[in-house]
Amino acid sequence: MDQSTVMLLVIGLVVILAAVWFYSRQRRSRTLRQQFGPEYERQVRELGNPRRAEAELDRRARRVKRLTIRPLPQDAVTRYAQRWNQEQSRFVDEPKVAVVEADHLVEEVMRERGYPVAEFDQQAADISVDHPRVVENYRAAHEIALRERSGDATTEDLRNAMLYYRELFRELLDDQPRPAGVPNR
Repeated sequence: MDQSTVMLLVIGLVVILAAVWFYSRQRRSRTLRQQFGPEYERQVRELGNPRRAEAELDRRARRVKRLTIRPLPQDAVTRYAQRWNQEQSRFVDEPKVAVVEADHLVEEVMRERGYPVAEFDQQAADISVDHPRVVENYRAAHEIALRERSGDATTEDLRNAMLYYRELFRELLDDQPRPAGVPNR
């Protein structure tokens, strides 16, 4: 083979490898966008570029895959559903207490399912893997609960927090994570 043939083969191989690399990056991006939905866009905004966002989302997915996330036994589902109904009823007379208890109840269910609950930002990141559709609501509800502790939340804020917590709570009990683009029943 002469030198120009070798050069053409090398250039052809580089072009093929670049095309394969580009295609795999595009496929990875599409997969992560579908899996994480609005959380994908949130991470891109927060981290400044898609590559860093995708690396973070991959890290989350690998972390959650190592956890032992398990469904709740039916008796626990029933028990938690009853407790939720009590907190929801309590909201009428004691909205502040109901929101704080709803926050604790969601954490308790997460813990029993196998999610670590030591630090809120990590909890939200872990939840975003299996429940991307409701993680932003979870963040909003938690923020309202924090504002309530300092006396800065209105009754309407508290009502919204209960609605946000309820969405995640239902998914955690149902054990059927919803893909990002799929509405709740």
